[in-house]
Amino acid sequence: MAPVVDALQRNRSTTSIVCVTGQHREMLDQVLQLFGIVADHDLGLMTRDQTLNGLAGRALPAIDAVLDKVRPDRVLVHGDTTTAMAASLACFHRRVPVGHVEAGLRTYDLTQPWPEEMNRRIVDLASDLLFAPTAGAKANLQSERLAGRIVVTGNTVIDALQATVARLEGDAALRGRLERQFAHLSGDRRLLLVTGHRRENFGAGFDAICRALATLSRRPDIEIVYPVHLNPNVQAPVLGALSSCPNVHLMEPLDYLPFVYLMRRAHVVLTDSGGVQEEAPSLGKPVLVMRDVTERPEAVTAGTVRLVGTDAARIVETVGRLFDDDREHSLFSRRTKPYGDGRAAQRIVAALTGSPVEEFVPTVRGLAA
Repeated sequence: MAPVVDALQRNRSTTSIVCVTGQHREMLDQVLQLFGIVADHDLGLMTRDQTLNGLAGRALPAIDAVLDKVRPDRVLVHGDTTTAMAASLACFHRRVPVGHVEAGLRTYDLTQPWPEEMNRRIVDLASDLLFAPTAGAKANLQSERLAGRIVVTGNTVIDALQATVARLEGDAALRGRLERQFAHLSGDRRLLLVTGHRRENFGAGFDAICRALATLSRRPDIEIVYPVHLNPNVQAPVLGALSSCPNVHLMEPLDYLPFVYLMRRAHVVLTDSGGVQEEAPSLGKPVLVMRDVTERPEAVTAGTVRLVGTDAARIVETVGRLFDDDREHSLFSRRTKPYGDGRAAQRIVAALTGSPVEEFVPTVRGLAA
């Protein structure tokens, strides 16, 4: 949402107010600082060992109090978190129009991803402006006969990624700091960057993922970097299984800037994250997704993302092939832009202010170097 906040603040015909719920506090604060955003309202809703119902129960009255104070003409919510769902419902109860940034993503399986698949459907149902990142997302919304106006914008995550890459490329001192931060990584082995945090993989799924990574760590040509999510359901199996493995670097969750640096440096990205499925293909990186279904099928269709699930043998085999077969890696590494061109925020602000909108059309470029 940061690019939208910036674009709205630059637009003289609108007054924008930023409210954050405090979800994922460690990541939130560094992103606010990175993009120079000051929250007008910080609800601080997170508590230790919270349940989803507990979070939703706190979010509704807290957001309602902000709506009562601010009296907004419109509220924008992003994505598919429980707090996004609660914000849209609170607005619906007050008849405040909602614009959903990243509307229309679907797996049509309420268990995958859980609870996000239900959350985003609720947000879409409550919204009268639906900012779909892709034509496929628009088609999903149309098939559901939702009442909101649909605009294909691209995803704002690509706006943020392009701004961050430009900053890295234009600031030699910053690059130097990041190189020193990761100086312990070997220059002789190629990098496998891993992220994993999905609730549906808790338990047996993470056990299998860890077995696969332990097997891959024994290869002398692979170095694994895994920023480990703070959720105990992730930390316990990952630290228990991989702490003593060779060539594995387990780290605390990274700020966005160093994570983009590592994505650019990676040979292969192994993830269950939605956002990384969009970002890494835009950087020309092969992505293997540890899920059985995805709400972002466009890069799968383009051939730069492959679903591998959580089967340990399949993960090991598919990762190994991308490290062993240069032609396979090159075919995967086509630099594609199925999710945005860096102008999503501009399109969203244009739609909000009644200006003409030239909708996003994806491009596919030649093979990445």
